[in-house]
Amino acid sequence: MRDRKLQTALVVGAILASVTAGSQDGAAQVIRSGPPICKAIALTFDMCPVRSGTGYDVPLIDTLVSKRIPATFFLSGRWVATHEAEVQALLSVPFFEIGTHGQLHAHLPMLDADRQRKEIQGPVTLLQTRYGRPATLFRPPYGEYDNATVEIARALGLRFILWNAVSGDPDPQLSRTQMVDNLKATVRNGSIIVFHANGRGRHTRAVVEDLYEDLVLTKGLQLVTVSTLLDGCKPGQTRDGTERSH
Repeated sequence: MRDRKLQTALVVGAILASVTAGSQDGAAQVIRSGPPICKAIALTFDMCPVRSGTGYDVPLIDTLVSKRIPATFFLSGRWVATHEAEVQALLSVPFFEIGTHGQLHAHLPMLDADRQRKEIQGPVTLLQTRYGRPATLFRPPYGEYDNATVEIARALGLRFILWNAVSGDPDPQLSRTQMVDNLKATVRNGSIIVFHANGRGRHTRAVVEDLYEDLVLTKGLQLVTVSTLLDGCKPGQTRDGTERSH
């Protein structure tokens, strides 16, 4: 009897250890920045659904294209479904990359695992079937997630991307100068900065231009996509900052 109890305890302990290890391992997959040895940063732009306006910041996109600034965009499924021309335009720029941002921009931790899977998989499937473009990056809406979110993203083969520098561009209380000063104080080698390119961002284009002048042209940091940042600033990039991005 004692041996049976001991055996049961060992089995239960092994199960609990496995669950705990899996949760910790899943949490370790949440990416907030790139390697600090890489003298580069990634500008990222969320494309959330909007209630008014076009949902597409044309002046910002034009600036990124004209200055040849690499950027990573996280598109919600609802946004993709209503912006076919804009999606095609983003996909056509060789120094842009596309990730996903949930289907309806829902608060994922409030959903059960099945509904989370549908939310996460929706835009992945849409990009693949409609545009023939596989998605490898995922950012949860509002930056909210739980263990199920991480495990589902991993099962779908998605890199789980957050950020370590916040632009604050949706905040009407922040001025252009405040946004730039805040970012200069927090950005470091390997930083991932979150912006919005759906028209919700205030001063976004101007702040990007200011950062380009200060961090790239003056301080020698490179601007790269998230994938390039995570893969070691290559191809075509250096780790020591001797080559500028553009």
